[in-house]
Amino acid sequence: MQAIIYCRVSTEKEAQETSIQRQEEELLQLAKQYNFHVVKVIKEKASGYDLDRSGILEVMEYLENMDERILLIQDETRLGRGNAKIALLHVLNKLGVKIFTISDYGELQLSEADSMVLKIVGLVEEYQRKLHNIKIKRGMERAIQNGYRPEKNLAKRGTNAGRDKIEVPIEEIVRLRNKGLTFYDIAATLRGFGYDVSKATVHRRYQEYKEEHQLDR
Repeated sequence: MQAIIYCRVSTEKEAQETSIQRQEEELLQLAKQYNFHVVKVIKEKASGYDLDRSGILEVMEYLENMDERILLIQDETRLGRGNAKIALLHVLNKLGVKIFTISDYGELQLSEADSMVLKIVGLVEEYQRKLHNIKIKRGMERAIQNGYRPEKNLAKRGTNAGRDKIEVPIEEIVRLRNKGLTFYDIAATLRGFGYDVSKATVHRRYQEYKEEHQLDR
């Protein structure tokens, strides 16, 4: 299984330089213990209270594009501190990342307080998503009452031979994704326009679109 190693220290002091080297050595040993194939070791010197860190952003980019999402860190404070740590744990959890640490001798064991905060954050996000979808639905209903016909703007195009394939407006998916909507929200929006699509279908078509355009380059 593939894994990413992330090491962080907060200052440029010589003692911290030794610390970051030790982190890397210990995490490489942890990866060997679990038979993980380390594809990247990312090290940086930055405050854990800061989210705008090139190293952690690189970590997120790698993980988003990996099928097996495993992150190795010395302990949870290496991810960040305070609100930054909670935000990163929440995002990593949503990505399905498994975090292994030296301090836990295996998978990360969150404190009861951190677990509670993450549950609250998840609930708030879920209700925000529901509220967003309700607003979309109400907007659609008002527009249709006023004579708007979505089928004229999102017409289904093309035909397929053999097994039917769910038709989705890929241009609209890309446009909404570029505006920052989640695949869940995009699927909800398209269903409002009469397209019977799931989040998984939207995500799959978006990935197919990305792969096709990468091949064209």
